Amino acid sequence: MRDAAAFEPAVAEVQPVPPRRSTGGLRRSERRAGVLFVIPAVLLYALLLALPIIQTFYYSLTRWNGIDATFIGLANYERLFSDPTFWRVVANNVILLAAIPIAILIPLAVAFLLNEHVSGWRFFRSAYFLPTAISWVVIGIVAVRFFAQRGILNSLLAALGIPVTTDMLASEWTAMVAVAITFIWSVFGTNTIIFITGMATLDRDVYEAARVDGAGGFATFRHITIPLLMRFIQFAFVLTLITGFTALFSLIFVMTTGGPGFGTTTLEFYVYQTAFAQGEFGYAAAVGVVLFVIVFGISLIQLRLLRDRSE
Repeated sequence: MRDAAAFEPAVAEVQPVPPRRSTGGLRRSERRAGVLFVIPAVLLYALLLALPIIQTFYYSLTRWNGIDATFIGLANYERLFSDPTFWRVVANNVILLAAIPIAILIPLAVAFLLNEHVSGWRFFRSAYFLPTAISWVVIGIVAVRFFAQRGILNSLLAALGIPVTTDMLASEWTAMVAVAITFIWSVFGTNTIIFITGMATLDRDVYEAARVDGAGGFATFRHITIPLLMRFIQFAFVLTLITGFTALFSLIFVMTTGGPGFGTTTLEFYVYQTAFAQGEFGYAAAVGVVLFVIVFGISLIQLRLLRDRSE
């Protein structure tokens, strides 16, 4: 009879398991390393952005001539909101705000056509992006040559046999229209590239299914392209909004210097006029604070509306 021990399974020698490192300690170490890496960026942000904003808020409460500052509380804001020139300047910004949907819709439609690879789409994509590579000063000089009384616009009208001669930069209303048109043209290339990039990320099977179901080009654009591109539209809107409120100083300075009168003076340009032409830096700081609040508020509202719609 066999020994019963022969039928017992062999038991391998159990090796001791090394103790595991505490995950809590590892996470604390990672957090400390993350904080150390973030600190330089936070300090740079505070130095270059947060500190100037805080200083602007402070100086808006003072009578400041660039050297001496005397605290006067809300007197600058009381004067600002009772100043008819300020409200005229705000109205100019509202006109530019009304131009933003045009600066979004036209590039969106053009990007849709280019995404369909129409004839010559590579050439047109490069040509449309060209204004983005030109500085605001050059764009302003070109606009002056185009809209002036002896400019390109009147030459084109004469060549077409239209007996109309106009100097769009001579009156307040037409000068503001000229600035708005130039603004739309200047952001056209950037917004077109944004939308082309967005359309490149869309699933082509959705478009094929729409064509099978008999959807036309306009229906596809309205019911498929626009909803799927909502995040890109949101980004383009905010970028165009910030450009229209805070990046047109060079363009206006070259085209009209804020005139005729205050016909093309925006809040951004009004800050410059008040500070450096009149020497009222505290009052100019108050205008800058109002500009910051307006842009920040409109951006938050738009982001909230687009977020609710996408959800």
